Amino acid sequence: MSVNLSVFDAFHNIKGLKIGTANAGIKQTERPDVVIFELPESATTAGIFTKNAFCAAPVQICQKHLAAEKTKYLIINTGNANAGTGKGGYEDAMAICQTLADKKSVTVESILPFSTGVIGERLPLDKILNTIPAALSDTDENNWFTASNGIMTTDTQPKGTSVQFEYEGETITISGISKGAGMIKPNMATMLGFIATDAQVSKEILQDICSELGEKSFNRITIDGDTSTNDSCMLIASGASPIKLTDKTDVFYSVLKQKLEEVFVYLAQAIVRDGEGATKFVAIEVNNCATKQEALDVAYTVAHSPLVKTALFASDANWGRILAAVGRSGVENMDLEAIQIHLDDVCIVENGGRAASYTEDAGAAVMAQQELSIIIDMGRGSFSETIWTTDLSHEYVTINAEYRT
Repeated sequence: MSVNLSVFDAFHNIKGLKIGTANAGIKQTERPDVVIFELPESATTAGIFTKNAFCAAPVQICQKHLAAEKTKYLIINTGNANAGTGKGGYEDAMAICQTLADKKSVTVESILPFSTGVIGERLPLDKILNTIPAALSDTDENNWFTASNGIMTTDTQPKGTSVQFEYEGETITISGISKGAGMIKPNMATMLGFIATDAQVSKEILQDICSELGEKSFNRITIDGDTSTNDSCMLIASGASPIKLTDKTDVFYSVLKQKLEEVFVYLAQAIVRDGEGATKFVAIEVNNCATKQEALDVAYTVAHSPLVKTALFASDANWGRILAAVGRSGVENMDLEAIQIHLDDVCIVENGGRAASYTEDAGAAVMAQQELSIIIDMGRGSFSETIWTTDLSHEYVTINAEYRT
């Protein structure tokens, strides 16, 4: 089930960047479950990762290798997260890196590993190692769509997007894919994201862009409030284009960042739209707060309320649940008279209680929509934040109750 999310397969190639896929049979045999990105010598790489203290072995290695060496290869497996696996799990991930490094005669530090799937189980190492040659033999610039299928776990469909724009007579390309459907909450989510451009971008600037845009996109989504162990989002600049970015004062910096933001936000929202059991896509916008954190605290309290989420699923205009969530969000010295709450353009709360203009029919009409906004004006400052979330359905419970069976 997904909410207004169509399958995208019209990817533009990123010149110089090749992708190979194969099936190792880790959990299924219908689609690829091992994906390898091969980066050109000119490429630079940046990344952001989960802040879960139990971060998986691949995340630990990625962070170490990314800081130590120029990245040449990314290797992803699905079906097993290699998280909560201790020293043995770390050794498994390093064995994958070493095997790929040996086959391509590169340093082990130039390999970044990624895993997603069930937590607490050791990788089926032999299956993955034996599949690496097949994935390498498949590398091609035209494999973005296949890769978008290859990184899926409980996703109902692949997620990707691709854009091109002109700058100084040159065509700049950006393509990206993501996966994720449950255990979604910053920082970041049970998600993987791989985004690439053919522009030349210094590693320092690329990392700044990745961190800033990740905060505006993948760190603004939540399905169930659970922060995963494996979240990773990588931004790659292949360097194949003659357009170069080495200074943030360049006009190209703002242009490229704007286009990249469109891709980051689309891929993040696609995860929410394909949330486990989701029937609603909900934007929660909190305005006029004293601080950014205050706005986020209010937004996430509403988004994580089981009563609000089940009301959304039932299309029940039970506005009191939203009001109660705002009230327990931890904001000190709330001025209740100043707070306004809207469902889209329908005012439901003002002056400390139900809005005089509110009718149950108007509220129910908004709640019945597949897409809606909950807009909360705190009336106490100038900071605003928006996050994206889903309802909570019977199917979400079923999927997660039966995940390992």
